Amino acid sequence: MEFIDAAQQRVTLSFRAHHDVADGDHVLALPIYQNRLLMTDHRQRGIEFPGGKCEAGETTIDALKRELYEETGATIETTYYIAQYTVHTETMPFKKDVYVVIVDNIEGKSDYLETNGPMIVSKIEDIPEDKRSILLSDKAILACVERMVSLGFYQL
Repeated sequence: MEFIDAAQQRVTLSFRAHHDVADGDHVLALPIYQNRLLMTDHRQRGIEFPGGKCEAGETTIDALKRELYEETGATIETTYYIAQYTVHTETMPFKKDVYVVIVDNIEGKSDYLETNGPMIVSKIEDIPEDKRSILLSDKAILACVERMVSLGFYQL
């Protein structure tokens, strides 16, 4: 699948199977906690799914665990690799591995770094439009949410 994002950059998306090798340099979590979506409230962008860059030496699973905990206080019960998309920027393309994450616990924290912490919703449409990150309109991310639903991980 191919899309143009809000920054007018070409994005290519491919769905993956759980056993495929994840080799992205960024991660995106689609976390489920008690049958609801776990989001984060980014201080600049608004409410969005957690994720970020892999640090030097990190696997995508390591980065996923770190980003999810930093942004929401959540710990992971299990993960399912479902997609990878590439954003073809003018300077350097980057690949983002997308995981469905089953969360086992959310720990309260005093600092969530660049976010205001966790937000739990039943569906994206429950988030007021003026509070949503532009990333919740991203066609690749929305296609990944649809994939999560079609695989039976979540019901909207």
